[in-house]
Amino acid sequence: MSTPLPTAQPAPPSRWFAVLALTLGVFSLVMAEFLPASLLTPMADSLAISEGQAGQAVTVTAVVALLSGLLVTAVTQRLDRRHVLLAFSLLMIAANLVVAFAPGLAWLLLGRVLLGIALGGFWALSAATVMRLVPEHDVPRALSLLFAGVPIATISAAALGSYLGDLFGWRNVFLLATAISVATLIFQYVTLPRMTPERPTPLGTLVSVMKRPGMMVGIVAILLVFCGHFAFFTYVRPFLEGVSHMGINALSSTLLAFGVANFVGTLAAGYLLERSLRLTLLLMPLVMGSLGWLLATLGGFSMGTDALMVALWASLSVPCRWPGRPGSPVSCRMKPRVAAA
Repeated sequence: MSTPLPTAQPAPPSRWFAVLALTLGVFSLVMAEFLPASLLTPMADSLAISEGQAGQAVTVTAVVALLSGLLVTAVTQRLDRRHVLLAFSLLMIAANLVVAFAPGLAWLLLGRVLLGIALGGFWALSAATVMRLVPEHDVPRALSLLFAGVPIATISAAALGSYLGDLFGWRNVFLLATAISVATLIFQYVTLPRMTPERPTPLGTLVSVMKRPGMMVGIVAILLVFCGHFAFFTYVRPFLEGVSHMGINALSSTLLAFGVANFVGTLAAGYLLERSLRLTLLLMPLVMGSLGWLLATLGGFSMGTDALMVALWASLSVPCRWPGRPGSPVSCRMKPRVAAA
């Protein structure tokens, strides 16, 4: 009597609607993250604070997101990933509402702290979750779809934020972001399956990674580039209004160019990094620093020149933070191992 051959295990079913729901989550979070940069001046005027104080709404979100991303896998290692991701979407809704109705700086920062928790936690889990939603051969396409939410959100927050804020007020723009967040939550609730956690990542893993040769230097270099880019982006509206003397139409057009250039840079980053990873990562921050110096010293000479340099900055900032095209050799060399979901 012959022994039956073992049957191959079927591939997990593709859940592309769930992938789209996570992409919408990325879009909603990144848009909410960047909105204060396009609305900084009216926010500061309305809350009777300085533009520097209003800019801390971006800083506090970034700091809290960093901590949240580092701790989320350890803190939530026993929880269903569906429930954790839905909780972050709920937190995003609460954050946007707190900011929309903030009577002063303290409430504004509270709302941005909540957004930072949601932002860092969602980013830490989303890529690993996408990899569980589709078969292995579809992972590159699914990750590409997930990351596509970033440039789209950047364009929306930069250009539409300033334009709609001038028409309807900055608080209503955050209420619109809240409505998008609610739609995101509903879509995720309907499409995300239950997912038990796999291979929990202890906090000790972070320490062991940091002890690897050259890792600390690389992380410090990345942090410096990030700090420089976001310090520029946060205060680009006050600069364009106060130094370049742009009105709302020119400002919105320049911020639209910023978002479009960012998207174009995303498309070009793969080509540049695959040709020379080291050279690209060395030259891009150098050129960005040069553009920042030119804006600081020659800014205001011509609105067109200022807008061009701002757009060039946006296009060059992408290779410095681009995760690599999923599945490419550059992607495998650049990205740290995705935290287990």
